[in-house]
Amino acid sequence: MSALVAGVGMVRFSKPGAQEAYPVMASEAIRVALRDAGLGLEDVAQAYAGYCYGATTCGQRALYEVGMTGIPVINVRNACATGSSALLLANQAVASGAVDVALAFGFEEMKPGALVNEDFRVSPVDRIVARFNELGYPVDEAMSAPGFFGAAGQEYLSRYDAKADIFAKVAVKTRTHAANNPMALFTKPITVEEVMESPVIWGDYLTRLMACPPTCGAAAAIVVSERFARERGLTRMVRIAGQAMGTDGPEAFDSAIDLVGRGITQRAAASAFAQAGVGPQDVDVVELHDCFTTNEVINYEALGLCGEGEASRFIADGDNSYGGKVVVNPSGGLMSKGHPLGATGLAQCTELVQQLRGEAGARQVEGARVALQHNIGMGSAGVVTLYVKD
Repeated sequence: MSALVAGVGMVRFSKPGAQEAYPVMASEAIRVALRDAGLGLEDVAQAYAGYCYGATTCGQRALYEVGMTGIPVINVRNACATGSSALLLANQAVASGAVDVALAFGFEEMKPGALVNEDFRVSPVDRIVARFNELGYPVDEAMSAPGFFGAAGQEYLSRYDAKADIFAKVAVKTRTHAANNPMALFTKPITVEEVMESPVIWGDYLTRLMACPPTCGAAAAIVVSERFARERGLTRMVRIAGQAMGTDGPEAFDSAIDLVGRGITQRAAASAFAQAGVGPQDVDVVELHDCFTTNEVINYEALGLCGEGEASRFIADGDNSYGGKVVVNPSGGLMSKGHPLGATGLAQCTELVQQLRGEAGARQVEGARVALQHNIGMGSAGVVTLYVKD
């Protein structure tokens, strides 16, 4: 039995320091999702709240602003895949028959600058950092994200004799898409030259305009059972046809590309495709975890959107955009829309549901019927979700 997404909502993401407090952002996203579904909070039987930075029961505090119904609220923390992890739990609760209506929401208030480990405990990425350094890639644990994805991109360039401007071309494509999204944070067009000439943040090629910005925001989704949808006469649903989550396997330490989750993506995608009964060739639109444009390039191949080593041609032919084989990140992705960790997966869900409903306005992918969501976090967690037009 599969579950249906009946409502989605998000607030426009903002730069750190310009945001509302998390209860304000989260409650607004929840209200938007409930209105979109035509339901009230009293219909919700369970809620899953995703965030990475905050105290143990921030989810309850955020939901209090909408109402206090006494339902279970489960707080979820799973690195950059937190939002999709909350959605997966809501989907499982409904698909299993445990409840008829579940709410997944995510939010984040972030600080300016690169992600840093501020915890006093053992870092969850200490072994990953050590392995990057063993492989000859200098990665500093205090500011590890540029090192992780910079090293993976460098390995890709070397292995497939590619040029670093492919990462710039992806940034240009993404910003072009963002111009049609009123919820995107950055919408000004950029050029390949501007990307390549922006400040270098790792090695000799990874620049600031190849990296997503720290952002604050919230997003939410309402997941319902088929029986509930029929009884309530709901008509604007999108089906979760396949969904899978994974963590690192034994191959993870083989290479820099594997260290940033290629194996996770491949396994999760294979499982989700099998559940949905479709393949990569059937996908019309993708929201892909482009925390760095290097990650987008690597995951074109991991998701099966193109063959191994074929990303340069895929990009050059425009097969990642409108008029090509598949439209990747019509929302502007993390690069342009922003990346508040707990909200990202649910913002991706929001975009894809709107696309399959035909409600995406100027960024609408014509005739979209199958959509793929890819959300990954280091340390490690990855979720691939397939949606079909119901």
